[in-house]
Amino acid sequence: MLSREKSQSIFNRAMNVLTQGVSSNFRYSGPDNTPVLKRGKGARVWDADGNEFIDYRLGWGPIILGHADDRVNQAVAESIKNGITFAATTELEVEVAEKIVKMVPGMEKLRFTNTGTEATMHALRTARGYTNKEKFIKFEGQYHGAHDYVLFSTASSPISAMGPRTSPIPVQVGTGIPDKIRDYVYCLPFNDFDAVKQCVKDHHGEVAAMFVEPCLGNIVGIEPKDGFLAHLKTLCNEYNIVLVFDEVKTGFRLANGGAREAYGVIPDISTYAKSLGNGFPVAAFGGRAEVMDVIGGGSVTHAGTFGANGASMAATNAVLNILSESPVLENLAERGKRLKTGLDQILTDAGLPHQMAGHPNIQGFLITEKPVQEVRDLAHSNDAMYETIMGNMYDRGVWAESDPREPWFLCEAHSDEIIDETLNRFQDSVQAAVHS
Repeated sequence: MLSREKSQSIFNRAMNVLTQGVSSNFRYSGPDNTPVLKRGKGARVWDADGNEFIDYRLGWGPIILGHADDRVNQAVAESIKNGITFAATTELEVEVAEKIVKMVPGMEKLRFTNTGTEATMHALRTARGYTNKEKFIKFEGQYHGAHDYVLFSTASSPISAMGPRTSPIPVQVGTGIPDKIRDYVYCLPFNDFDAVKQCVKDHHGEVAAMFVEPCLGNIVGIEPKDGFLAHLKTLCNEYNIVLVFDEVKTGFRLANGGAREAYGVIPDISTYAKSLGNGFPVAAFGGRAEVMDVIGGGSVTHAGTFGANGASMAATNAVLNILSESPVLENLAERGKRLKTGLDQILTDAGLPHQMAGHPNIQGFLITEKPVQEVRDLAHSNDAMYETIMGNMYDRGVWAESDPREPWFLCEAHSDEIIDETLNRFQDSVQAAVHS
């Protein structure tokens, strides 16, 4: 057992001043098991007791280069000497926007904000303003942030409550959301060509936007079937619906141009956060100029005191420079393939039926015999075995999320040596779980 004497003491203090001792619901793991982190460097983190872990959570995705990357930190340190927030445009903000427009296929205009939740919230409002329609389509198991309109049928929703595939029921996540909000959303199974086509044909007169995570960032990174994203694009073009790629997790991770580049489909709007700043709080949304130009001028409202602040712009500028000047993501994908192949082989050798899923840079697996194409397939997953393996990994100093829905994230600092170290510990962890 790893020591958590110091961690527990700190968390006991946290319980006195922070609700549940955390600043995000997803960080809470119970009164006696919630981790307290001290620092991170590269692909490793250390908790308050000094326990060291190879990190595959990476803050749930933002860390694309490695924790406390010296290049990014130095750029931010230099920038903040000149001030951070001015209530005005800065030249650095313009330079960063120009780099994004150059890097991302089909990107014409954008706006900066601070979080993925803000980015999707403003993207939905922009789509409504552009189309003069109010409802939208989202796909089951996909998470688009923590604002009221999108908190339906996410990865944490019970599958049993979603109703039949042919007539899905939007499942509200938590309380505090006005009941009538559910009337504005249609929730559909991911990768179901016919379901989305039928919904669009029946309701296009009231559907402003179609939101989709190109691959499922909270469901083991499940990727779209061949032609599915293009199918969505065709429907949206035909029926005057704004196609929104939620690239909060896929942007600047799958490829320099994100999912647009990786899958070859250009939506009307994309939303970004996470990898954009290597951990610094920065987000953006943007796409076709015709759609984005409804913002401002007495039309669609977008505002934010801290949008494009100096620290976030300096971090983003450094990340974009690094990604454009060296094949970070291509190299990362090669190491991700090595990891994925190794995990697959170890599970096969152990006689555990499983399904590998996801892009090499955001991947996962489920202990199940059934192919995994959307969230409802998780009903057949052996979650207990997965959690046992991940618990064994944690005890051996490798930290991947214990929830099988959450994918493994990789960063530039995950070297070949670290991948090998991970696979060795994974083999021991699987063997311990099988023979326990």
